[in-house]
Amino acid sequence: MLPVLNVLGRLLAVFSLTYVAPIACSLIFGDGMLLHFVDGMAISASGGVLLYLSTRRHYRELKPRDGFLLVTLSWVLMAAIAAVPLMLAYDSMSFTDAFFETISGLTTTGATVMTGLDYAPQSINLWRHLMNWIGGMGIIVFAVAILPMLGVGGMQLYKAETPGPMKDSKLTARIADTAKALYIVYVGMTVICVLALRLAGMSWFDAVCHSFSALGLGGFSTRDASVGAFDSPAIEGVLSFFMLLAGINFATHFLAVRRLSWGPYLRDAEAKSYLLLTAIAFVGLTAYVLIMKVYPDVGGAARAVMFNLISIATGCGYASVDYAQWPIFAPLLMLLLGGLLPCAGSTGGGIKMVRTLVLFGQSQREIMKLIHPAAVRPLMIGRTAVSERVAQSVLGYIFLYFMSAVLMTFILLLSGLDFMTAFTAVMACINNIGPGLGDVGPSGNYAGLNDFQTWVCAFAMLLGRLEIFAVLIIFTPGFWRK
Repeated sequence: MLPVLNVLGRLLAVFSLTYVAPIACSLIFGDGMLLHFVDGMAISASGGVLLYLSTRRHYRELKPRDGFLLVTLSWVLMAAIAAVPLMLAYDSMSFTDAFFETISGLTTTGATVMTGLDYAPQSINLWRHLMNWIGGMGIIVFAVAILPMLGVGGMQLYKAETPGPMKDSKLTARIADTAKALYIVYVGMTVICVLALRLAGMSWFDAVCHSFSALGLGGFSTRDASVGAFDSPAIEGVLSFFMLLAGINFATHFLAVRRLSWGPYLRDAEAKSYLLLTAIAFVGLTAYVLIMKVYPDVGGAARAVMFNLISIATGCGYASVDYAQWPIFAPLLMLLLGGLLPCAGSTGGGIKMVRTLVLFGQSQREIMKLIHPAAVRPLMIGRTAVSERVAQSVLGYIFLYFMSAVLMTFILLLSGLDFMTAFTAVMACINNIGPGLGDVGPSGNYAGLNDFQTWVCAFAMLLGRLEIFAVLIIFTPGFWRK
């Protein structure tokens, strides 16, 4: 435990550097938030240094299970510290609501309890979106990328935080170099997105904020009406393109850039399935809303479906229209896709497309065994054979995923929420999508939940972002035995 706290102290000290951005923003715009962010920075830095110094004698190489504890503790503590400026800026905001907002940002869920975003201080909005951007690639990967001294047990941290069932492959020989490579691609895509949004008509500030949340698939916006407030086909098109890119494994992006070739995308069975299913859903839902006379023309239907489908299916959570008013089949299908489509190694949440493919392949194999009991058929994803260990791990993950979702839905039902709100709130949070339906739909937010319901949703976000095992394992007795 003490070696974990030692590294956690250094992580908190590093995290304090993120306050430089909102401090600079507050100075530029003169929004009166400067001291609030200075206080938050001081708490993070001093707390991290004290924790590091008090446990310095216990420094050692981290063991595999230490990585899970460190990841969970770092996300919770950083979200708690990041909540400080929000509580100082808004006297009426409780710690529960402030923590919900920051854990939502860091887990890239994008669910919010805040209103009046159009008139919020610029540094507050930048801070929220910066949480989306940092959480997108992961705090731990971020730390390993910028500070080699945090690379102790780096592979254990990388495996604990990185989404997806197959985490043993590395792009480079050293884990720190792998993390840096991913962040180079991540930063590069963010810069391009900023420029594209500015050309599409956004202000520089809005372009930076929405690029952070689009590449992180976090879905925070500077407007209460989300992207619908801009009412711009060009802005929606740019964001749709970058959300689609963010839903693909960043390792695939890195390989494509390094080789200057489309080959890595063509050989990535997960990316091809992700794009194909998105295209099929787009055509199907556009036809459906036209048949149901939600929109009078193909252009209006295609524009609304394209943006909102991509946003929800990738787990980003923007909205350009109140799609909760569409026939219930459409928004529920989009929520389902948000739990299945994002690729492993992307900034999206949910089960991940690779697990969907493994389950589909396993089902096909079981059917084939019933027909031909003596046949030997390996489980393949594209040209890659999937080991039995990975297949069993996926089955275990899916079981825990659905049981967790069912349990938390019943807990929210017992707390007094109606079924549609409870069910979609859990699914939106555990899949890190953000908006659900009912009281937490795209035209509302999570401010109407009581404290208990808010904490349940916050736990669901953490559970989904760290892929269940990394969180639940620390609650098992065997984890704490020497």
